[in-house]
Amino acid sequence: MIPSSIVAEAPVTAAPVAEKPGWPRLAARGLETVFGGASLLAGLALLAAVPGLHFLSLGYLLEASGRVATSGRLRSGFIGLNRAAVAGRIAIGIFLVLLPVRLAASYWNDARLIAPGSEIEARWRLVLIGLTLLAFAHIIWACLRGGRLWHFLWPAPLRLWRSLRGFRPGRLLEAAGRAGDWVLALRLPRYFWLGLRGFAGALVWLAGPVAVLMLAGKIRNEGVAFLANLLGAAGLLGVVLYLPFLQTRFALTRRFGALFEVGEVRRWFRRAPIAFWFALALSLLAAVPLYVLKIELIPQPVAWLPALFFVAFLLPARLLTGWAVHRALARETPRLGLWRWLSRLAALPVAAVYVFFVWITQYLSWQGAWSLLEQHAFLVPAPGLGF
Repeated sequence: MIPSSIVAEAPVTAAPVAEKPGWPRLAARGLETVFGGASLLAGLALLAAVPGLHFLSLGYLLEASGRVATSGRLRSGFIGLNRAAVAGRIAIGIFLVLLPVRLAASYWNDARLIAPGSEIEARWRLVLIGLTLLAFAHIIWACLRGGRLWHFLWPAPLRLWRSLRGFRPGRLLEAAGRAGDWVLALRLPRYFWLGLRGFAGALVWLAGPVAVLMLAGKIRNEGVAFLANLLGAAGLLGVVLYLPFLQTRFALTRRFGALFEVGEVRRWFRRAPIAFWFALALSLLAAVPLYVLKIELIPQPVAWLPALFFVAFLLPARLLTGWAVHRALARETPRLGLWRWLSRLAALPVAAVYVFFVWITQYLSWQGAWSLLEQHAFLVPAPGLGF
């Protein structure tokens, strides 16, 4: 223990005051955040448009909802903005570097069609091979320098010459190790496994009502078909009232059984009924306009474009669902019965509107009754890939 006399005689020094960043640095941070968000949405849309990889997109949305439910801050759901910005810059840089290669490829292809086996075709083939090798080397060099946009635009020949003169194999191994660590930090297996299980649990909930609706479309007797449609719609309405919050509970606990713990979700609702209604309304109503993009079959090469709208609409809904769950977890006592019943009554028309659009989609979509399984609000956030 330090004697009190020494403490009394010790000089008192003021803690250093951190300087506030100036407006240029704040503007740069803001632009970086905006670019990272745009890159993140584009990346999730690209993943959602690829069968198999679309579970990564769903897993990210579930993870974002779970993190907001834990922290209560919406910004916690924007995971990996900095890494997304880096990936976005590299993607744009690679696109720019490959423009001459694509131009040479088009000339070579024209020469191959017009004069196959000619000297002109051979020259353009050599040009294409040379540009491809140069572009590949330039992309690696730009990534080794940091992957900034200007690294792709300017090769820095003097620095390249000095690096080649002092080249050691160990440096290349270190760069490969750093790149591997960067990829591992993305935690892609975690998102894939989370999305796959979240998809499976939601499919279990939706399979029954959707099967009844699909069966109703094949019944010839109008009265029986009407009753079957009514039964399937009622079952689907009951499912959509709980499924968004069950998926968030699953993201919180990482237990597959949490997807079926309706009682826990009901207890959460009693503590934050208004927040739950608001989150449910956004989750369902934000999904309704997206059904328009599922009327026609979308070619696979451009499937990521409508998927971009799907992700942009559904990510805020997932974040708000996590926020509602956090409000419920932060309280220990239920709210007044009046607010609970008003929220229940207000949730029914919202769910009914969603169910109606799901039901009518089978008569508008190119997939017919199978489109009932493509519920992007709970399954994959992309058109045509829900099942």
